[in-house]
Amino acid sequence: MSTVIDGQWHRLDPRTIAAVSTLVMAPMVPTVGVMLLSGKVQVALITSLIWVAGGLVIAGLTAVGWWFTRYRITAERFELRRGNLTRSHRSIPRDRIRSVDLTADPGHRLFRIAVVKVGTGGQAGDGAELKLDAIARHHAETLRQELLFGDAPTVDTHRQGATEAESTLARLRPAWFGYSALTLSLVLIVWGALGSAVGSFTELLDAMGVFRAVADAATAAPVLAVGVGTAALLLVGVGGAMALSVEMWWGFRLSRERGGTLRVRRGLLTTRSISLEQRRLRGVEIAEPMLLRWAGAARLNAIATGLSRSREDHQPENKTLLPPAPRAEVDRVAAAVLREPQPPTGTPLRRHPRAALRRRTTWALGCAAPAVAAVVVLDVLGWVPTWLAVSAGGVAVLVACAFAVDAYRNLGHGLTDEYLITRSGTGVRRTAALHRSGIIGWRITQTVFQRRSGLANVTATTAAGSSCYPVKDVAVGEGLALAEQAVPNLLGPFLERH
Repeated sequence: MSTVIDGQWHRLDPRTIAAVSTLVMAPMVPTVGVMLLSGKVQVALITSLIWVAGGLVIAGLTAVGWWFTRYRITAERFELRRGNLTRSHRSIPRDRIRSVDLTADPGHRLFRIAVVKVGTGGQAGDGAELKLDAIARHHAETLRQELLFGDAPTVDTHRQGATEAESTLARLRPAWFGYSALTLSLVLIVWGALGSAVGSFTELLDAMGVFRAVADAATAAPVLAVGVGTAALLLVGVGGAMALSVEMWWGFRLSRERGGTLRVRRGLLTTRSISLEQRRLRGVEIAEPMLLRWAGAARLNAIATGLSRSREDHQPENKTLLPPAPRAEVDRVAAAVLREPQPPTGTPLRRHPRAALRRRTTWALGCAAPAVAAVVVLDVLGWVPTWLAVSAGGVAVLVACAFAVDAYRNLGHGLTDEYLITRSGTGVRRTAALHRSGIIGWRITQTVFQRRSGLANVTATTAAGSSCYPVKDVAVGEGLALAEQAVPNLLGPFLERH
């Protein structure tokens, strides 16, 4: 059994210099290759020289940073020093360490090293996390075990494998990758990436005569060309979304370690190991984008302390406990994560007043009004036939009303012995099960229109997740009673007695 708690100062692994250099130089190969295929040999040579010079500069700066970066671990603290002209000395008490996450991109994996992020479980900030970029992969795992559990991993691989199998809560099934085709955000990311890369290949495609062939085909058969182009666009978007999903979630496994710590491991090219201490967990959230919901699938997210809203927005997958999967599997994993016999997210919810439906119908028709006005103007100007304008306006109104009804049907709230459950949304329906002990306050809001309808938004505030979990458009009396029942005596002193 090896140990890293020796009180001595250590440097990072020198292979990190090579890993950074490889990551910088790797894009040069396809870029220069495209230039050579385009016939621009001189430009390719100049680009290569500039790229190599930049790579050498970055390697030199990385080497300087490596030389002046050291860390040590004692029985009481985890310390990190870096810098020469501007020095930084940061430390974390070991009893405050709540997570040790490991990440390795393709460059790190090539040299068998990993990045280690040590967090305290507080709100993300300068003093909440220390990062070691990078150390040997086997040393990183040993460091993780010692910082979280106080000892190194055992060498009995057979026993270790049995223990991991017993603690596994969920594994990825290959069929789940098909749900990425219904995840619109991934498709949009793929289209955006292709759009940003088109400029690099425009001259190559022009030299190969692709644009000329496409123009000739569009002239000869415009309908067929539009159909083929649309199909190709959808195929590329869906295929790219599935490939991105495979890279993100390959090898996914959710397990529970000693002390109740949850661990998520995933990634094909870039591997990630993310830890979440059980006592930081305040509940779970089920996210169901519309297309996934129609397919009977959803994602499972953690509601936990120690992750700021900005960091969640930048890396939303850090809170994901289960990638898109069948809803029944999501409910099962939610119950296992919360250590409940039944998933609280499956609790029957109370419907909201019909006034909430009227509000959503008004909003939806207001959103459809510009489209209806546009087709009316086109009809008056004589640019489109009347039947087409009427049909388009009718479709816009029907779609708006359908979204309004769906949004109303998705509204709901419930209360169990341990959890407050809220649900809302139509484009993405979110069902949150928030532990009642994690509620630290209530926020009651009413717009002018809500006041006339006798409705209000009753929002539970917490130090976890997105911080606010609203019960939207609930009857005022029912919402106040719900808040008082969920956390007795928290809201009561502020209510007027009649």
